[in-house]
Amino acid sequence: MTQAVSNRHAIAFSAPHAQAANIGLDVLREGGSAVDAMIAAAAAITVLYPHMNSLAGDGFWLIHKPGEAPRAIDACGCAAGLASIDWYQQQGFQQIPSRGALATVTMGGTLSGWQKARDIAAESAPLLPLTRLLAPAMALANNGIRVTHSLEAASRKVQAELAGQAEYRRVFMPTGRPLVEGETFTNPDLAVTLNRLATQGLDSAYRGELAAHIARELEQLGSPLRLADLQNYTAQEVKPLAVQTRLGQCFNLPAPTQGVASLLILAIYDRLFNPDWDEAARVHGLIEATKLAFLVRDREVADPRRLSERWTDLLSDRHIDQLAAVITEQALPWPQVAEPGDTVWMGCVDGSGTMVSFIQSIYWEFGAGVVVPGTGLVWNNRGVSFSLDATHRNALAPGYKPFHTLNPALALLSDGRRISYGTMGGEGQPQTQAALFSRYLYDGRTLSEAISRGRWLLGRTWGDNNHDLKMEQDLVDLLGSNLRARGHALKAVPAHSEIMGHAGAVVSGGDGSALAASDPRSDGAGLVDIMMERGQ
Repeated sequence: MTQAVSNRHAIAFSAPHAQAANIGLDVLREGGSAVDAMIAAAAAITVLYPHMNSLAGDGFWLIHKPGEAPRAIDACGCAAGLASIDWYQQQGFQQIPSRGALATVTMGGTLSGWQKARDIAAESAPLLPLTRLLAPAMALANNGIRVTHSLEAASRKVQAELAGQAEYRRVFMPTGRPLVEGETFTNPDLAVTLNRLATQGLDSAYRGELAAHIARELEQLGSPLRLADLQNYTAQEVKPLAVQTRLGQCFNLPAPTQGVASLLILAIYDRLFNPDWDEAARVHGLIEATKLAFLVRDREVADPRRLSERWTDLLSDRHIDQLAAVITEQALPWPQVAEPGDTVWMGCVDGSGTMVSFIQSIYWEFGAGVVVPGTGLVWNNRGVSFSLDATHRNALAPGYKPFHTLNPALALLSDGRRISYGTMGGEGQPQTQAALFSRYLYDGRTLSEAISRGRWLLGRTWGDNNHDLKMEQDLVDLLGSNLRARGHALKAVPAHSEIMGHAGAVVSGGDGSALAASDPRSDGAGLVDIMMERGQ
């Protein structure tokens, strides 16, 4: 769904679930800030899409106020103080388990990120109370949501793997079977948790009664996380990465995210782009840029304390030119090892023009599969990105952060427009961002078409472990023969396949107009409205 309005007070919200988009837009209509609206929608979507995100997951923010530099928040959790390589190897593990209590290696940082975003927003505008922002999510958790096809599919996929987790089974298999599309699902424990956060503050999840309860339950289940880990955690404001293209400046998150790969794809493509290219040449250029960007990412991205001396040069003109020079009309060899991931991305712009690009995740569908008793919280399993090889760039160590696929994007264009955009989908995130961005801004397609048109994915995405080049059938029908002649080995998947991610975007015009769109592969909506002057 796409809407556009031309008015200097236009507001907009994009989310992969329409109810979350409406909740966010309602806050904007009340005069709430972009941060207020995002928190309300983020809380709601943890109820609506529990297989993809949770209050016990991670988050990243880009916030842009007109006339200021974009600001970024890293709200990803670090490893527990007990979570060492020796701790796992002494228990007979050569890699971190992907599910269960031993997969709950890292903190959930998203709530601390919400608080950090509120601190930033409070510098220039009053905040709406948390009781107002979390009320819609509480109502959804208590009264129930309609199970989507996406939630049913994820529930069925993990049934055998997670049915042994007692609290998961109680909460997400209340009838003894996976959730079914169209039925009503409630999570009253999560409503209680949201109420505690609304009345006691977000910090209570780290340094309050809620934190003590979470730590006690996780320890009893066998997790390495302890109360001290929660008490010592705080989300951080970080300097965003940036790269200049012919269209404007593009921003993303620094390590430990793959934001550098997203920016490299755009920068390499910008160096190569020829307006006379046909669509096959454009897709080929993006795929080849992706390969080179991923090779850099896989060599360089790690906890910020482990970055090499090359890090500061990765987005330099010299390095980008070197990478672009490698690309020819023939495909480079592939595959390489890739990363999966389950995520939600949302974006918005408020009546003052402040824009947000936001993402939160529990990594795999239903994360570790561990539901903290009495809270309704699904714990993330982001720690499986760590290696138990001490020589690996992402070796597990207490207090260190794992590699993250999450990376919300934002661009300030030379013509005065700004665009907040992103997607879920592990390896697919940088690729879908590039497809959306290039189709809208280089190819001149509408925002809706840029998102809905057939896509490709090199490597793995959520619910998938293959490293091949997947392409939706409608795009294969158009470009397949040309791309195969260039050396690409394509695997066709159905059109509008969910494995291609749930993309979305919000555009704010220099005149205050707004445009929003959401992916037909999701249950989402892109919504726009007008904020009138007071007294009108």
